[in-house]
Amino acid sequence: MADDVTDPSADTAAPLAPAEQASTESAPAAESTGTDAASAEAPEDQKNEQADTASAEAPEADAVTEGSSTASAEAGEGSATSATDDASAEASEAEAEPAAEGEGIAEAEVESAAEETGAEPEPAPTPAKPATPDWPIGLTALGYGGDYNPEQWPMHVRLEDVELMREAGINLVSLAIFAWASIEPREGRYEWAWLDNIMDRLSAAGVKVALATATASPPPWLTMKNPEILPRTAEGVVLNQGGRQAYAPSSTVYRDYAVKMAKAMAERYGEHPALALWHIDNEIGCHTPHDFSESATRAFRTWLRRKYRTIDRLNDAWGTAFWSQRYGAFKDVLPPLVAPTYANPSQQLDFARFSSDTMLEYYRKLRDAVRPITPKVPSTTNFMVSLNTKWMDYFRWAEEVDVVATDHYTIAADPEREIDLALAADMTRGVAQGKRWILMEHSSGAVNWQPHNRAKGPGEMLRNSLSHVARGADSVMFFQIRASKAGAEKFHSALIPHAGRDSAIWRESVRLGEVLGSLSPVLGSTVRAKAALIFDYQAWWATELDSHPSEDVSYADRIRALYRELWYRGVPVDVVQPSADLSGYDLVLVPTLYLVKDADAENIAAAAEAGATVAITYFSGIVDENDQVRLGGYPGAFRELLGVRSDEFFPLLDGEAVTLDDGSSADVWTERIELTSAEARRSFTDGPLPGGPAITRNQVGEGAAWYVATRQDEAGTGALLDALLAESGVQPVAQVPRGVEAMRRVAEDGTEFLFLLNHTDTQAQVPANGTDLVTGVAVTDTLTLAAGDVAVVQEDPAAQ
Repeated sequence: MADDVTDPSADTAAPLAPAEQASTESAPAAESTGTDAASAEAPEDQKNEQADTASAEAPEADAVTEGSSTASAEAGEGSATSATDDASAEASEAEAEPAAEGEGIAEAEVESAAEETGAEPEPAPTPAKPATPDWPIGLTALGYGGDYNPEQWPMHVRLEDVELMREAGINLVSLAIFAWASIEPREGRYEWAWLDNIMDRLSAAGVKVALATATASPPPWLTMKNPEILPRTAEGVVLNQGGRQAYAPSSTVYRDYAVKMAKAMAERYGEHPALALWHIDNEIGCHTPHDFSESATRAFRTWLRRKYRTIDRLNDAWGTAFWSQRYGAFKDVLPPLVAPTYANPSQQLDFARFSSDTMLEYYRKLRDAVRPITPKVPSTTNFMVSLNTKWMDYFRWAEEVDVVATDHYTIAADPEREIDLALAADMTRGVAQGKRWILMEHSSGAVNWQPHNRAKGPGEMLRNSLSHVARGADSVMFFQIRASKAGAEKFHSALIPHAGRDSAIWRESVRLGEVLGSLSPVLGSTVRAKAALIFDYQAWWATELDSHPSEDVSYADRIRALYRELWYRGVPVDVVQPSADLSGYDLVLVPTLYLVKDADAENIAAAAEAGATVAITYFSGIVDENDQVRLGGYPGAFRELLGVRSDEFFPLLDGEAVTLDDGSSADVWTERIELTSAEARRSFTDGPLPGGPAITRNQVGEGAAWYVATRQDEAGTGALLDALLAESGVQPVAQVPRGVEAMRRVAEDGTEFLFLLNHTDTQAQVPANGTDLVTGVAVTDTLTLAAGDVAVVQEDPAAQ
């Protein structure tokens, strides 16, 4: 802060909106819950849970008082509740209907208390969602920029940064993500001058700001004063300050402080011309997707009450007759802590759902803190959509953001990392339901957190960026603008590296800005695909629970394998939920959908009936949403659709492989299959089931359903995809050499943009007609693409 106060060039701005300037030493006020009457009749432990969780949903009190009753509620669960009280509470809930999963925790506490007193619960009001924009305000070109952390630098560096942003064509930055301790170095004492100044300078430079709530990492004074906000592992280890994200998302004490900070940011900068987007917190769940603190235990019980209403329904869903796990009251339920052997799998699954919902609720609390102050400013938080981030159900989260944003980082050791990137981008487009989205972070070069952090090769940053754009991103951002000189991420690359302007990265940064500027016609166009790949977070969680037939079965494996073959063939694919509208797809791939709801299984079957080719891989349809086996034979929910029935699994042992009758090999999985209406397309020639079906096809209505009962090798998977593409009639966007990425975006007026990215070290030729927007050169019949080069052809409709 001293640089802002003493540097004569600081040009400190006047306050932009009223904001608290006085120093206080008090915690945020305890919130009024509105449940006093109901909680008065509730057992003591439930009173404390009501005070803890219901307060998280109530509006924050205006007054600031010494101490906090919320903090005292956080300190413990309260006195023990008698078995008689819990029995009567359970009896009063006996006729209650189960709630929809993920509904608000605070409402559950109110309803639970009301049910115990015999009162009719008040319906929870549903606030109208304000009409907010679905894109950063004032961003009229493809976005380009990244995280900017001016609090790490003296004034002269900040001034240089703004000029370099102009030079590179940067038009959007994320600001104040980790700035809480710089804004509020002591409780209640705010130092706004430095942030006022940089907001003004960015605005003057034409740079829009995705302004953070500054809540991504609590300042040291907060965790020292309120250690109960710290998260805890399943082993009971407290995760302390000193890194980042040291908070339990269920903690109402932390939420109160975070809401207060978010409101302070909105009150100060809500009218600032640079403000384009709210960046709520940061990578929520990145480091602590599961928390086992006392506040999480109380919130989990509340979530379960809201979902099941009665303890008997929970017992039925969890199958607690097994291993003497039957519960007599919700107060007896714990999170799945470390146990002598396998924890109840249905309990683990529900805890994963609860954890995702709790982090989403935390996001909503912060969003709803800034929204009344800035109703016309859109809000988002940066997801981490990829097969490397498992525990947040981003399809559910996407319903709560105004625009989907995501972070993605390639893995240096992956020789096909461009395919992983493309898959993550297609997944993000699926989460966004086909709408444009923001790449909020990726890297210009090396990261700092992999075992070997190799820099990107020549042109790789440009190819990575355009691959995201090709798949629906209308903004390309990085971590970060200027590389840090201290801290855990000091060796993480940035647009402005340690070497400064005289560096390959800076030259590539300027080049990227020029290319993105040339692609303005692409803005707002979309991707259209005739192939769909079914993806479901909850099926992922359930597939990889313990005590399964084979630990070698992983959810991501067949997704990657099938996607890889589509990528090499230039076939676009939408990654969608099992419940998505599948009527527009000719090919539907369903890899390892172990857990599936009845309605979703029917939706997939309906696609085949209507004419689509549907392909389902092994270990699919096995259990319902409670992780209970569908009886009558495997593959459970898909038996009739596939025309097969399996009575036993024969997973292969380590190093074991089998041969199919086309000469390809397979490993990990086999099963004994009876053909009920399907025909065998491939059979095993050896292994546990010689002569048995390995791949089957069943004619269904106007379409067909294929079953792949083993883990095929690369050749077998490629041959399978060729057969599926031929049957479905799905075509590539262009005929490209292997290793050249091809994707097409289409504008509302029908204009088409063909993206071509050469990931090989040899020149490639691709049929194309139109104008290459990158070079401005007309293309007739054939485009010659140099090794590592890119092109975006605005296609000539007359030549198509």
